[in-house]
Amino acid sequence: MEISIAAEPLFHIGSFPVTNTLVVAVFITLIVLIASLILKNNLKKVPRGFQNIVEYVMEAFLNLTDSITQNRKQTEKFFPIVMTIFIFVILSNWVELMPGLGTIGIRENLHGKEILIPFLRSSSADLNVTIALALVSVFSVQFMGIATIGVVKYAKKFFISPFHKPYFIGTFVGILEIVGEVSRIISYAFRLFGNIFAGEVLLIVMLNLVPYIVPLPFLFLEMFVGFVQALVFSMLTIVFLKIGTMEAEH
Repeated sequence: MEISIAAEPLFHIGSFPVTNTLVVAVFITLIVLIASLILKNNLKKVPRGFQNIVEYVMEAFLNLTDSITQNRKQTEKFFPIVMTIFIFVILSNWVELMPGLGTIGIRENLHGKEILIPFLRSSSADLNVTIALALVSVFSVQFMGIATIGVVKYAKKFFISPFHKPYFIGTFVGILEIVGEVSRIISYAFRLFGNIFAGEVLLIVMLNLVPYIVPLPFLFLEMFVGFVQALVFSMLTIVFLKIGTMEAEH
């Protein structure tokens, strides 16, 4: 049996394919929105239960962001986008641990090979989703940089006159900076996709080989990997947001 590397369409809306990973991504988004609205409408001065957990996580993440930016005003600007990315990514990563996700589906023959088409798959195991997240992260850096230091000063990071010190070396470094900005999209997307897809394959193989007890350590491993990947994605976004809002030094 083979597992498709691409997300499988479940049905079509006109010519638009609705894939199993898209269904999971929409479901996660709705869950986060509903939970946020319920929490907002039931806030208490003395937090209890779910509110207490949310406030603890938010405060810990806020302090972590503070330790990177060393500036509370910047932290407050960066925090909403970074925390949103973290919540979505970690839920997308951990959803693969749900029983039946990625393992319950139909088997079809494709080019003489049997492949599994699961009804639901982790959205982080879809390269389209990880690229979209990477684009949000990278474009947020550009937008925040321009909004903070202005278009002209931000452009000076990339477009350096060959007649200024260090002359042509500075111009070459500026070009490398542009390449670096573009390469972040690729590195973000493939790092997250590669780790989660590999974990998904590992879990499916183990569950098919030995369905009881033996897969448990791998489940905990994937939980840890999912957390680390979400944290790395968010921390890199914070670091690049911090760098993006700093003026160029010649």
